Amino acid sequence: MKQQRYDVVIVGGGAAGLSGALTLARARRSVLVIDAGEPRNAPASHVHNYLGRESTPPGELLAIGRGEAAGYGGEIVEGRVASAERLPGEGEDESGFRVVLEGGSTVEARRLLVTTGLVDELPPVPGLAERWGREVLHCPYCHGREVADRPIGVLSTGPLAVHQALMWRQWSDDVTLFRHTGPEPTDEEYEQLAARGVAVVDGEVSGLEVADDRLAGVRLAGGRVVPREALVIQARFTARSAVLESLGLVPVAQEMGGEVIGTYIPTDPVGATEVAGVWAAGNVTRLTEQVIGAAAAGLMAAAAINGDLIAEDTRTAVEARRRG
Repeated sequence: MKQQRYDVVIVGGGAAGLSGALTLARARRSVLVIDAGEPRNAPASHVHNYLGRESTPPGELLAIGRGEAAGYGGEIVEGRVASAERLPGEGEDESGFRVVLEGGSTVEARRLLVTTGLVDELPPVPGLAERWGREVLHCPYCHGREVADRPIGVLSTGPLAVHQALMWRQWSDDVTLFRHTGPEPTDEEYEQLAARGVAVVDGEVSGLEVADDRLAGVRLAGGRVVPREALVIQARFTARSAVLESLGLVPVAQEMGGEVIGTYIPTDPVGATEVAGVWAAGNVTRLTEQVIGAAAAGLMAAAAINGDLIAEDTRTAVEARRRG
């Protein structure tokens, strides 16, 4: 950190944070990105559906973004933020914030942008974590094309499993729904699965079969192995919200199809939180956002922050002029 106070400190150096940093640096703001180096998509081999960067490896995309932000004067440092607090001042939005890193060092900012993302909490089945992002998947738009026409399994742990199976059927005609711990499908759902040729296997899944460092099958508790080359799961999306919680913001549950799929921090359309001077963008606020959407959210939040700073700069200038 080259200075002790910045216009904006960004907590999190993924697509949303770096996009915000690029936008703010181009707006001639002093900006610092503090990145813990734990990108959610690190296990994935490529980023998809990012126009102009299709199939770019995640690490390469971040390296490009860091270089672009730094090229306009943005600073990026490695570190983990422990908490943030508002500094005392005459006006709530003019007082700024102190950001505290693990280890005790601090830095101050007029505004904060938090882009810490989320954590994918996987079902407790042995072997899932080791194959996560490779053959254990959750998003067909991220990975469907790469496993098209292969034998795909869907692990049921909640009421969304039938929806997942029918969705993934778009990419393969060999889809099997493993009942596992999920609810039994309704008669209407059984009819839908049968009409689309989706097999249903009863019994709990006890693990995965791997051969030559590739998923080969799904093992049931009774010992039977069903050959599969990909397994779809429903992860729980938990926002990395500790920094925002230290400022008094509370994560809320998000439901889909009657099931809680995770937690997020509410914001307005441009990322402003309920705490004046604090914005958030990316997966910490929108659990199902893809990389290109997170980058767009970072841009929108940065533009809103710059506008807010312009308003403050103008108020300060007017007050100074009136004082003569």
